[in-house]
Amino acid sequence: MRPDLLWCRRGLVAALIATTSLLAVAPASGQKLTLKRAVELALVHSTVMKQAASDAQRADFSFREERAHYIPQVTVGSGLGDSWGFPLSLEGSAPSLVNVTAQSALYNPALQDAIRAARSEYQAVLYANQDRRGQVIQDTVLAYLELNKWEGMIDNLRQEHVEAQKTEEVAQQRIAAGIDSAQMGLQARLATARSNLRVLQAEGAMQSLQTTLSQLTGLSATSIQTDSSSIPAFPEIQQDPDAPAKAADSNPSVMFAQEHAHSLQFQARAEHRSLWPSIDFATQYAVLAKYNNWEQFFLTNSFQRNNASVGVVIRFPFFNYSQRNHARAVDADAAHASAEVQATKNQVSQQVLKVQSSVRQLSAAKEVSELEYELAQSNLNDVQIRLNSGGATVHDEANARADTSEKYSQLQDSDFELEKARVALLRATGDLDSWAGTKKQ
Repeated sequence: MRPDLLWCRRGLVAALIATTSLLAVAPASGQKLTLKRAVELALVHSTVMKQAASDAQRADFSFREERAHYIPQVTVGSGLGDSWGFPLSLEGSAPSLVNVTAQSALYNPALQDAIRAARSEYQAVLYANQDRRGQVIQDTVLAYLELNKWEGMIDNLRQEHVEAQKTEEVAQQRIAAGIDSAQMGLQARLATARSNLRVLQAEGAMQSLQTTLSQLTGLSATSIQTDSSSIPAFPEIQQDPDAPAKAADSNPSVMFAQEHAHSLQFQARAEHRSLWPSIDFATQYAVLAKYNNWEQFFLTNSFQRNNASVGVVIRFPFFNYSQRNHARAVDADAAHASAEVQATKNQVSQQVLKVQSSVRQLSAAKEVSELEYELAQSNLNDVQIRLNSGGATVHDEANARADTSEKYSQLQDSDFELEKARVALLRATGDLDSWAGTKKQ
């Protein structure tokens, strides 16, 4: 085949492969990301949730570690060495070819409370992870809502920038014709610069929020596009005077404080009970060597190489002032944790009251912004009608359009602040999971 035809054929094949790849990727990249899917991905890919899973695993194994003291711990080894004179022990055991030891707890009140403390600490970590989970959901929802806000505004901001540029061109023409002064040109340039700034701010905010959602969900930042229809409606605010107390009783932070306090109480009792008697099971088997002078110091007919001991070890730690003082120090930690529970309840109750009040205030502020925007829109329509009849100037229209744009931005900001407060209230009352469509843990 001719070289030029061969290269042409290879080029066509490469172009076909590239076109096929683009067609395969295009539908996926054009697909919008729903709010529920974003939250689900964040709960899987978020580094916070991965850390939470590691903390829960560590607490679980700490509990298993305490409980495993009732399982015999078997050690196999040897104490090889020569002897001069009487065969002395090596690290507490007779020199031997093979040495097997096993020991476990039989009765140990301190260990029982230590196990209870570890179990309570594990439960506390689970409650702490629930709070982390709520924070991840809240961060994801807020980033999604803010990105949705900017996506809804960006086209309008770009159109306003185009209109501002057109107005500036008209102003320059009127200045050149001697109709307007140079000051009018500066005002038109200022309006164009402001509209350009708003566009750049919106694009920068969108890029930052897409990066945030990308880090949370594991998706490509450039492929993230919100879906307004996937955002559920916020529930009506119920004027329940008992809502702060109910939220405090079921809040993960409060539950964590309670379980942590229980854990410290068990730890304190375990420290006190370490002064109580305890019983351990112990056994040992050893094969002795013949070269350690055993036959020289023991009767030949009574010496045997295989030896074993089985029994229990009983301890009565009745005099230990250091341990008593340590136990009292842990008592103080437990008392501090118990007081922290009530402090956390009060903090959660105050937070719920504060957020409820904030939601009502922001709802009123949004209503004000809506009325101001409607008034500015009505004023713009009136100016445009008078402009067509010669009763208004181009500058009047530009000023009215700028005022309408400002009121529209204020309305969007007010709406987002209200959404932030309502999301915070949903989290405080424990309803964020059901609102976002995720399964509560």
